[in-house]
Amino acid sequence: MTPALIVTLILLIAIIAFVSNRIPPGIVALGVPIALYLTGVLTLDESLSGFGDPIVVYIAALFVISEALDATGITTWIGQLIIEKTGDKPASVISGLVVLTAALTAVISPNGSVAALLPVGVVLAMKINQRPSKVLIPLAFAAHAGSLLTLMGSPVNILVSELAQDAGARAFGFFEFALVGVPLLIGTLLIVVFLGPRLLPERSAESMPRDLSQHAATLAIAYDLDGHEVHLDRKGGMVEVVIPPRSAFIGDEVFPGMRTESGQLVVVAVVRGGRRIDHSTSAEQGDTLLLRGTWESIDKNAVVDRNVLMVDSPRHLKSQAVVPGPRWLRALVVLGVVILLLFFDVAPPAIVTLCGAAAMILLRTVSVPQAHRAISITTLVIMGGMIPLAGAMQLTGISDAIAEWISHVFGESSPRIVILGISLAVLLLGQFISNMATVLVMAPIALSVADSFGYSPLPFMMALAVAGAASLFTPIATPANTMVFAPGGYRFTDYWKLGLPLAVLYISVAVLVVPIFWPF
Repeated sequence: MTPALIVTLILLIAIIAFVSNRIPPGIVALGVPIALYLTGVLTLDESLSGFGDPIVVYIAALFVISEALDATGITTWIGQLIIEKTGDKPASVISGLVVLTAALTAVISPNGSVAALLPVGVVLAMKINQRPSKVLIPLAFAAHAGSLLTLMGSPVNILVSELAQDAGARAFGFFEFALVGVPLLIGTLLIVVFLGPRLLPERSAESMPRDLSQHAATLAIAYDLDGHEVHLDRKGGMVEVVIPPRSAFIGDEVFPGMRTESGQLVVVAVVRGGRRIDHSTSAEQGDTLLLRGTWESIDKNAVVDRNVLMVDSPRHLKSQAVVPGPRWLRALVVLGVVILLLFFDVAPPAIVTLCGAAAMILLRTVSVPQAHRAISITTLVIMGGMIPLAGAMQLTGISDAIAEWISHVFGESSPRIVILGISLAVLLLGQFISNMATVLVMAPIALSVADSFGYSPLPFMMALAVAGAASLFTPIATPANTMVFAPGGYRFTDYWKLGLPLAVLYISVAVLVVPIFWPF
């Protein structure tokens, strides 16, 4: 069996495994470099080269920066502003949410912006008397458009920029992506505002993120406390915990006003069977305790303690309570410096974002444990595992063979038709497997086609970025799509209805707009 046939089989098996969704994507991605090594197609260093790629480092650092912005409450604060400014008309509220999501995505990636604004989207839906199903898919799709506003908007942007430079052209500028991103954002805004109400389902979710904006008042009523006894601010707040079965705390003395064993949290109230207990008692299974302390002490003692169950995530509570302060301002300054360094191309993106992540930790805008939790290992494994496959396709001549076939089929056609064929292939594959994996597979083919025709790599790489962002037909196409699936009460077939007109927009931009700014 020839190396080219082996690589082809590995590619097909990986695609089938991704689409089947029966094997975790990370395991599929890990299997690719292992198979390439065991079959002798690549050496050990070549097989594992993806895990040391600068793109992987860049994405890991970006996760930390995104977490810092969320942890300091910047994203939620912006969301609260839009609630105040948009009024109660559905079109204006959804328009504001689309623009906000796109702008946030431009600096912290689609996954980070959707995760941060998902509770805001639910609150906005409640405000305009709409089901969340009418709001959350537009939220996710706005993130797709926003990912093409800046170099930081998506890992795919960094990838195509580096591939274009490696192919002998140049890297794309920081805001150069906005030449296609702005038309996509405008088109997305018009489509979700005018077609969204007709194409999106009217459906309730079994579970939705809670609106915690009035949480302090809720606690005061639930525990029969005065308003001044309950507070949430940027320094500290309160959290509810429940004593679960087999907890080590069962039988321990507990009473309002006592400090916990660590000395860092104070018991404000104890509730048993729906009644508040104001005297000393032995803790029992099912007791609910209201604890007060700094956010740092809550994270350190309550979140990781398996002897208690959290009622609400301290992360979400904290984001509702944050007001502009030193940590908030420090996070914005670090983000601004990162954007400026990337814009002026002072250093490689991986180094810039790595320094930004380190600064966020050193300036205490995010803790080390928070940074660790923010990094999506699955995302990094998928990227690290699939990068060697693209190299193997080039090494064994598969990319050149497919490029020759495309050259033969489209030889007499215009270069726009060639881009159309490649973009459609990326569009179809991207609905079932990671858009990063799809672009990694198709990029060598696109570069080979460009080289065989004597075209510039730039329009082909930018078209790949645009088509790669059009993962709009299924909930498994991107993490952003997946995040809104349960809160919106969606079904698998709900996405393509609004995704189809948007996909036409994306392909039109790739074929018609891209060559205007990046000539062949």
